[in-house]
Amino acid sequence: MIRFASFFLVILLVNCSSSTPENTEVEEIEEEIELLSYEGLNLDKIKLPDGFKIDVFARVNNARSMVLSENGTLFVSNRGGDKVYAIKDTDGDWKADERYVIAEGMRMPNGIALKDGALFVAEVSSLWRFDDIEANLSNPPEPVKIYDDYPTDGHHGWKYIAFGPDGKLYVPVGAPCNICESKNELYASITRMNPDGSDREVYVHGVRNTVGFTWHPETGELWFTDNGRDWLGNESPSCELNRASDQGQHFGYPYCHAGEIKDPEFGHKFPCSDFVKPAQNLGPHVAPLGLKFCTSTAFPAEYKNKIFIAEHGSWNRDADVGHTGHKITMVTEQDGVGVAYEDFAEGFLNKETNTAWARPVDIVFANDGSMLVSDDLAGTIFRITYSE
Repeated sequence: MIRFASFFLVILLVNCSSSTPENTEVEEIEEEIELLSYEGLNLDKIKLPDGFKIDVFARVNNARSMVLSENGTLFVSNRGGDKVYAIKDTDGDWKADERYVIAEGMRMPNGIALKDGALFVAEVSSLWRFDDIEANLSNPPEPVKIYDDYPTDGHHGWKYIAFGPDGKLYVPVGAPCNICESKNELYASITRMNPDGSDREVYVHGVRNTVGFTWHPETGELWFTDNGRDWLGNESPSCELNRASDQGQHFGYPYCHAGEIKDPEFGHKFPCSDFVKPAQNLGPHVAPLGLKFCTSTAFPAEYKNKIFIAEHGSWNRDADVGHTGHKITMVTEQDGVGVAYEDFAEGFLNKETNTAWARPVDIVFANDGSMLVSDDLAGTIFRITYSE
């Protein structure tokens, strides 16, 4: 039996050619989608490597960031709405059968993380903690505010959050613009703090807008995606995959893009050689968001430690040249540098009509090794599995 704690959530569902950029707040207009509906999905259009298949795990409107508990509860945020969800598969068939609303009335609650049984949720300027959350899914506790001194700008203001190997909570602050300098060192950075909100500090600088980061399973180094600036043409600049090997590094924004392109307004101030180059340049305007290193033993051995990236897809390209992104890609890295960049799952974009029916956002690996992928356009959690 499917049980719901709430039935209504509204988002703006638009096709790719008219989609809003990854820098605006989204209107709410649609009712909550059915939990296991296949309506509007084109799974037969998805191209995967041999042996892989894709199916639906759950539907959640405007599904954005995900975090999975050890007990198998999947928490899902929605930037375009005001809620955070919990999803459960109680009978083990890898089809969700319960959906709970953990929080509502929040401003762009994109970032979620788990630690010591508590769910952490990031609004634009505030961080909240819901204690002992899995024991209280149907009656969530009152949240505890742990921090409320981030900028209030909506432009690039939503957060992706995660706990690092050091036990600290990492929180990015996007640039409040397409391209600009700021006297406030918080902008265009990734910060970190203790779980109680104390001792906040800037970890790295020069990051225009990261909406996804993770840590190398062997080295423990931070890897993150970064969305390149707009209005430098259809093919420039490339979005980035970056590796932070040390605190205090600067990754170029707003002076240098993709490791080699001087910004026409600010690039004269510093040479590109002053900044950390991307580990891998991705495609132009692909809008890379969530990423994970493959630690799944259910995938073939050759996929071990490959970096999977959810490319949300372009908006800042002319219609006659077509959109980029709207797929899952893979990067192979050696010694901290990308040596291969290739497609893993594509077909979310209809290239003939230049419209998308889904837009990948985040990636997690489930307890059985399958890959879960969120999508904020069709409102779906996809499940990708491998079988010989």
